[in-house]
Amino acid sequence: MTVSAWRLREAASHIQSGSVIACPAEAVWGLSCDPWRLSAVAALCRMKQRALSKGVIVASCDARHFDALLEGLSEEQRNRVLLSWPGPTTWLIPNNGVFPNWVTGESKEVAIRVTSAPALSGLCRELGGPVVTTSANWAGAQPAKHLFQVKRYFGPQITTIPGVVNLSGRPSTIKRATTGDILR
Repeated sequence: MTVSAWRLREAASHIQSGSVIACPAEAVWGLSCDPWRLSAVAALCRMKQRALSKGVIVASCDARHFDALLEGLSEEQRNRVLLSWPGPTTWLIPNNGVFPNWVTGESKEVAIRVTSAPALSGLCRELGGPVVTTSANWAGAQPAKHLFQVKRYFGPQITTIPGVVNLSGRPSTIKRATTGDILR
């Protein structure tokens, strides 16, 4: 499903104003906001009933948005990460002060992904950078696979980008870049 430029501009405007929106990612619907705005990330975590200390995933449409993080990896590690993108693989990478602690939580690593989801990558293109993305559900509940589930969790007033997810897909795999270990 192609998302209209108007819808992407509208969603980007909400992100820029500090709001949280819902957007279809690869396999589940996600909540997105500005990773550089504490009030937005805190609002997202309150919506999910999730502790801010747990950290969140940051997604983008372009690996170059993560150059400052990837520079800290060995060539082999960097290649392993880059070959997995775009797609549903999230990597934990040493943060080295790139993202604020409200993104990383209590970790010294940041979770990043270059998405293959059309709506989410379109949003990042419209914004010219990454966004927070985390499953659209309350902590411990099943992630939303359909828009009606997003609305059931967060109410009809939440701004959404139209689209669908891969219903047979699973939430992104999470790997540690420095070791290659699979964490989820």
